[in-house]
Amino acid sequence: MKTFIRELRVSIIATIALGIILCGIYPLVVWGIAQVFFPHQANGSLIVRNGKIVGSELLGQNFVDAKYFHPRPSSTGENGYDASSSGGSNLGPTSKKLVQTVKERIEAYRAENGLSADVPIPADAVTASASGLDPHITLENARLQASRVARARGIDESVMLEKLRASLEGRDLRILGEPRINVTKLNLSLDEMK
Repeated sequence: MKTFIRELRVSIIATIALGIILCGIYPLVVWGIAQVFFPHQANGSLIVRNGKIVGSELLGQNFVDAKYFHPRPSSTGENGYDASSSGGSNLGPTSKKLVQTVKERIEAYRAENGLSADVPIPADAVTASASGLDPHITLENARLQASRVARARGIDESVMLEKLRASLEGRDLRILGEPRINVTKLNLSLDEMK
């Protein structure tokens, strides 16, 4: 019985100590380091214009006007891009609903951007990301939208293509992922152009 009580006391003390360390001290240390060395990222990578928060570099927004580049489709929330309900559609590649949705998106994308039936459509233009909140698109997706955006803004398409090249982000650590364009940042920079 003495051994049982001693083991029980050790277990309770270990549980309390680990709770304090792992649920209190460790998170505070990580939070403090992040605030000192990475304050922008640790606070949501927020984009501020004229003293107002207009978005985050990490979250896509639903730009629908012709003068904006459009992001990947989103299936989060009622109107998409709802950060409180992040997630994919959970439809697999054999899902008839997914196949039909992608076909409809391809038709809409072609019509919206004035593309002929023989132009290949990038996958990121018609499929949502796993989170449904990805703010990035491929350079090819952006190029296919460039003439629509240039027309709507009344600027030369070559200027728009140069803007895309300037907005291109490289691979993470030079090896991870693909080169991409952050649609939120690109559209905000277009709004700032004279």
